[in-house]
Amino acid sequence: MEYRQLGRTSLTVSTVSFGAWAIGGAWGSVDDEASMAALHAAVDSGVNFIDTADVYGDGRSERLVARLRRERPGEHIYVATKAGRRLPAQTREGYTRENLTAWVDRSLQNLATDRLDLLQLHCPHTAVYDSPEVFEILDNLIRAGKVRYYGVSVETVDEALRAIRNPGVQSVQIIFNMFRLKPAEQFFPASRERKVGILARVPLASGLSPACPTAWAWTRSRICASCGPRAPP
Repeated sequence: MEYRQLGRTSLTVSTVSFGAWAIGGAWGSVDDEASMAALHAAVDSGVNFIDTADVYGDGRSERLVARLRRERPGEHIYVATKAGRRLPAQTREGYTRENLTAWVDRSLQNLATDRLDLLQLHCPHTAVYDSPEVFEILDNLIRAGKVRYYGVSVETVDEALRAIRNPGVQSVQIIFNMFRLKPAEQFFPASRERKVGILARVPLASGLSPACPTAWAWTRSRICASCGPRAPP
């Protein structure tokens, strides 16, 4: 397993992470023991970074990750969770201090921790990226000791570019795979310049992209051509 520093943070994370959406049960019936076996297998393979969200199984995914941490005492397992999709409809007005604090408190309880390693706004309304007051709320949650770092999960390259104008944004989660290479050409150079970490969403294109060395080598060559001698962290 390879490890890299995530952007400007102090987190040194595995280049392969565990996406914990499915274990929440949103994609069909899942067995918690099978989910735990998968989580343990990932950690046994060197994975130390897990991506989840408060809405994955209405907290079920977060609670399983908390169980994993209890069952692996002494191991550094970093967890990125997300907030914002508990709103009945996405609006800029929904990202209030009260809502953000409540969502964070709920994740803290689900994850059985005192501080979130990385909190990501979960594909918020586009107006949020141009609302410094929302990011000030996140800054205050850091000052309160509830959040260590924060970032965003976005839908488009334009949203990613707008998001990193906010100086507190430490990471961007964006769809990137061999069918969706636009981020490499239009976003990765900006993220490198600002030292913002990148988390790739659906890197295998929900199963369309073959998990084979040839496909990855082709994709990586496109990254390198756009961003320099190696892919950004």
